[in-house]
Amino acid sequence: MIAVPGFEGRRVAVFGLGRSGITAARALQAGGAIPILWDDGVSGRMQAEAEGFQVQDLTAADWSGFAALVLSPGAPLTHPKPHWTVQRAHQWGVPVIGDVELFARALAARPQDQRPRVVAITGTNGKSTTTALIGWVLKSAGLTVHIGGNIGIGVLALPEPTPDAVYVIEVSSYQLDLTTTFAPDVAILTNISPDHLDRHGGMEGYVAAKRRIFAHQAPDAVALIGVDETWGQGMASQLSQRVIAVSSSAHPREGGDPVLSSGQDAGDRQLAASPPLERPQNWLPAFAGMSGVEAVPGAIWSQGAILADLTPARSLPGRHNAQNAAFAYAAARALGVSHAAAVKGLLTFPGLAHRMETVGRVGAVRFVNDSKATNADAARQALAAYPSVFWIAGGVPKAGGIDDLADLFPRVTRAYLIGQAADAFAATLGDSPHVISRTLDAAVAAAAADAAAAGGEQIVLLSPACASFDQFADFEARGEAFRAAVLALGAVPETAS
Repeated sequence: MIAVPGFEGRRVAVFGLGRSGITAARALQAGGAIPILWDDGVSGRMQAEAEGFQVQDLTAADWSGFAALVLSPGAPLTHPKPHWTVQRAHQWGVPVIGDVELFARALAARPQDQRPRVVAITGTNGKSTTTALIGWVLKSAGLTVHIGGNIGIGVLALPEPTPDAVYVIEVSSYQLDLTTTFAPDVAILTNISPDHLDRHGGMEGYVAAKRRIFAHQAPDAVALIGVDETWGQGMASQLSQRVIAVSSSAHPREGGDPVLSSGQDAGDRQLAASPPLERPQNWLPAFAGMSGVEAVPGAIWSQGAILADLTPARSLPGRHNAQNAAFAYAAARALGVSHAAAVKGLLTFPGLAHRMETVGRVGAVRFVNDSKATNADAARQALAAYPSVFWIAGGVPKAGGIDDLADLFPRVTRAYLIGQAADAFAATLGDSPHVISRTLDAAVAAAAADAAAAGGEQIVLLSPACASFDQFADFEARGEAFRAAVLALGAVPETAS
């Protein structure tokens, strides 16, 4: 656990006692604060009381004595309307922060030469795979690495800082909204597409939340930005820190290429800042002061030279995984990992559960679990990775449904539709072969039978393009249900996709 100083002897309100809230309370208490806890749910309050924390109804509390409100990222900060604790905090001039901000303050309180390094990753899609991949590459290179945040372990539950450590932290837009000083050494924005718009008041608010990952970086820090969308392009052209643009040839850059900072260094090809340069004919220079990397299926490139051949990497199929690998390669190099060690780490990555994960085979039929694809843009990456699939999709639909995937429907041999979105997705698919299965078990059984009857190598792909909450607690539960259904068919498990 990471103790949080700066609030010694002061009362700090903590609302929301899920994983991040109860961990924040422990970290505050370890640093000398007096956390006052509340949750709308009885179970959270009972757990807090069992641990000996002060539990007090914050509706009746004296807010004039609070040094801060630590808010659960699940509680709305601004939209659709501020949570009642946020309104109360504003009335009394109490700062509203989250667990990532507490983490930042805990590190900042240490002497400069005793601080660990931090890599932070955000984005609409790809952030979990990129986080896990960076952690793997750095560990493979022999670094002391702690991985957490919005993935796995809450950030304040990670081990106490040591000067040699690197924290690799996934951060959501909700968490970033609650930061005021967070300053990672390497900050990564994988991509941006419309998501969580109700919580941010529209696309402008969502983009602003993501931009906060770069807001407090030091001038010599590194920003890795996906520039396939205009939002990423704009950020890349506006930042003062060292910028590396990561692009995919699958997405032409709209509105012209961004003007990026680049530099040259003849030593170990370290990153170096220099004034913005006009775009050369080939705008992706070599790694010396690298301002850009381009991802294509099976490889990452810079200035016409291949940086890494990814074809042996079974866990990194498709263009989107090449782009994830480009982020990981650049992050590792920025932290001093050698080219050879970075590439070795990429090629040995075992993959991430619920993301393009092969869970088993029945004969020549391979079953791929992409349950983490909770929107159409994420599902696009999986559909585009295979020439043909038997596709299981559905759940709680996001805005726009699967309309934007129409260009990939020819790759779908047949779709099997589940959950609340089934009827709407059927209408969107139109004449494309599909069946309404309603439940995941029924979809797996039907897809397996059809794939086996088709003969030859076939893919049954769960890539729902939807949230899971109509039938499952979360995307992990949905992915595990898929795994169980596949294994019940007699599938032979596989550990890498």
